[in-house]
Amino acid sequence: MKYVQLGTLSTEWAAKHGQRVESATAKLKELGITLGAVYYTQGQYDFVDVVDTREPEALLTFSVWYLTQSYGHIQSMPAFDPDTLARATAKV
Repeated sequence: MKYVQLGTLSTEWAAKHGQRVESATAKLKELGITLGAVYYTQGQYDFVDVVDTREPEALLTFSVWYLTQSYGHIQSMPAFDPDTLARATAKV
């Protein structure tokens, strides 16, 4: 299942980009989460990631881990493809 993650960076870690990314990438891999895309944004969120995982609990684990590292906060949302939306609307 694909998910979109909206994230913020803590003031402390915003300037330590390489170290944070290396650590987070290793944790994603450890949890079996595939990182599909990363975009850095301006505004309410500092980044948008697209990830894929079979286990929603793994994504929760990553979000809690990210927070405990003081990297910032992550909000995760399931991402549905157009075919899934079409099947859902056909049932309405």
